[in-house]
Amino acid sequence: MEVTLTDDFKKLRSSVRELVINTLDPISLEVEKSSLIPEYVVDELRHLGLFGMPIPKTYGGLGLTTIEEILIYEELTRTNGSYRSRIGTSNGIGSMGIVYDGTAAQKSHYLPRIASGEWTSAFALTEPDAGSDAGNIRTTAVLEGDHWVLNGNKIFITNADTAQLFTTIVVTDEEKRNRGGVTAFIVEKGVPGFSIGATDIKMGLKGSHTHELVFKDCRVPKDNVIGGMDMVGQGFKTAMRVLDKGRLTMGACAVGAAQRVMELTIEHIHRKLASGTSKGDLQTAQFLLADMATRIYAARQMLHHTARMKDSGDNVTRQSSMVKVFCTETASLVADWAMDIFEEDGCLTGNQVEMFLRDVRLYRIYEGTSEIQRLIISRDLLSQ
Repeated sequence: MEVTLTDDFKKLRSSVRELVINTLDPISLEVEKSSLIPEYVVDELRHLGLFGMPIPKTYGGLGLTTIEEILIYEELTRTNGSYRSRIGTSNGIGSMGIVYDGTAAQKSHYLPRIASGEWTSAFALTEPDAGSDAGNIRTTAVLEGDHWVLNGNKIFITNADTAQLFTTIVVTDEEKRNRGGVTAFIVEKGVPGFSIGATDIKMGLKGSHTHELVFKDCRVPKDNVIGGMDMVGQGFKTAMRVLDKGRLTMGACAVGAAQRVMELTIEHIHRKLASGTSKGDLQTAQFLLADMATRIYAARQMLHHTARMKDSGDNVTRQSSMVKVFCTETASLVADWAMDIFEEDGCLTGNQVEMFLRDVRLYRIYEGTSEIQRLIISRDLLSQ
């Protein structure tokens, strides 16, 4: 089923595609080498309104639907995935808790700043003993007067160095934990007792930085409980709603990357044919190319269908996990097949195929590993 797109959205999508072709892709390997996205690129993303894609127009955002946002991410990830990370966390898991469950005051205060790109938001859930298993978090918050006092550590937090606020998930009732004992807080950078560790050195997405967060008697006002004090203990539900959408985003990143890798492979095969290599000698490459196209087609249909379901108000917890598994594993397969076709050329540092191979491997980990997604899917099926 085709998606009906407005003229305004078509213009936005076209502008993003031009930005990728003319500005982002030409420096993609430079960003990889320097581990830094130039500030003029961030300004371009701000100019297009891409820091506020899902934020309602009431608060200065673009008010895009899920399927529209997915289509933009497919465009952005046809090059270095770090560009998407710079805005994606802020658009998604960093701010959606406020969009979904925030009080009127929280929405009015934070969302316009996020939508304009003045502020970047991040999502603090992962801990040394709680990665994909969100129910195992150990960071705590205790109410003392008008403040909650947070203690603990978060790790691998995307955009921690550029973020001004962090949607932070902590335990407020040890006995209840994820059955009414986890709360979501807004923690602003600079509050006493809150610090950010050194940049992690990762195998891929080098232009997207992750850091440890340290909370040591960090005092957060009561007003910073997402949704207000009535939402104390409901943070696990907020986090899971946020992650449902985040997994669709990761699916879109994987599809966009896989599409570009396939296009690079087609160009490579054409060059081989032009140089005199026979079609017979390239038969294996042609078969792998057909498998790439087939997997990408299936992944895109699953992704778009689930995005439309979400826009219709359906619960997509199971489906978003299916999307996350299938799309990210498809991207890894496509990149691996491309390396086989490119042979020794693909192994060279500075080759886009090599960069994509490392980047898409991380997609299978971010926002829940494939194993956790399979657990979510099976549990949902067995609960019917």
